[in-house]
Amino acid sequence: MNTNKIDLGFFPTPLQKLENLSQIYPDYNIYIKRDDNTGLASGGNKTRKLEFLIQQALDKGCDTVITAGAQQSNHCRQTAAACAKVGLKCHLLLGGDQPDLYDGNLLLSSLLGATIHFTGKNRKGEDKELLKEKLENEGNRCFMIPYGGSNSVGALGFVHAVKELKQQITEKQMEIDYIFFASSSGGMQAGLTVGKELYGLSSELIPISIDKDETNGSSLEEAVFNIVKELMQKLSINKKIELSEIKLNRDYDNAGYGVLTSHEINAIEELAKKEGILLDPVYTGRAFYGMLDFLRKKKLPLNSTILFWHTGGLPALFKFGKELRSES
Repeated sequence: MNTNKIDLGFFPTPLQKLENLSQIYPDYNIYIKRDDNTGLASGGNKTRKLEFLIQQALDKGCDTVITAGAQQSNHCRQTAAACAKVGLKCHLLLGGDQPDLYDGNLLLSSLLGATIHFTGKNRKGEDKELLKEKLENEGNRCFMIPYGGSNSVGALGFVHAVKELKQQITEKQMEIDYIFFASSSGGMQAGLTVGKELYGLSSELIPISIDKDETNGSSLEEAVFNIVKELMQKLSINKKIELSEIKLNRDYDNAGYGVLTSHEINAIEELAKKEGILLDPVYTGRAFYGMLDFLRKKKLPLNSTILFWHTGGLPALFKFGKELRSES
């Protein structure tokens, strides 16, 4: 498997202890992995995937990238930034209708030079083949990046992230018992799953589902499973895996994708006011709430060391200013 990548971010990202929260929840040692600090147009975990995906686009001689997401997609914003950095044209298929006011990630994607196509109810790339055909008829050489950058190429970014984390915890002479993170399109979860196997990381993954909708007719568990199988084959990892082994916590996705509730708001405020770290309303706010719920209810063994993997998303806060202020 070609594992070439282009450098787009600042790595390794910091691994830091949440000292104040560890005092509030004294039965646990709580750490955070700061992928909000990757540096690419306000950072985020998608930079890890894009280092491999954009390299593949360049290797194939493409001049145009197409991807899709919601209007406040962190993936689309970081894709636009990556394309700007390496000189590729970027087309984004974003769900919903064109708003009168651009804000948050939508504003940044526009500033970064992306051509934006608003696609109504379709936010997961359902219209990408039609756009690809149109652009190629106009002479463009198109490279398609899937929703969330989640395929076996993008997931390599998180295989490598496990190696990075393993080195950090070795240097700190510590172990991590549980890793919490937001799981939506499956690439991060698949990469961490394979990376654990490849680099011997003993931590248990606790992915918090953000989106209860299917993608291209597949559940998130199926999407993760398929990427894991493909990655293991390409990396010559001789281990059989079953769909039943792919675990996903769906206790917190009932409100639906991108629906901000008091749970997310309270989680965002707690980390901001106790540690000076900002979460986003869609992904990390929900995943962090899930982790806090585990800690409050003592669902995990006492004295465990917990890691929250911060996947970024700061710009989306500015889309939800009214909701966040009304709860303050």
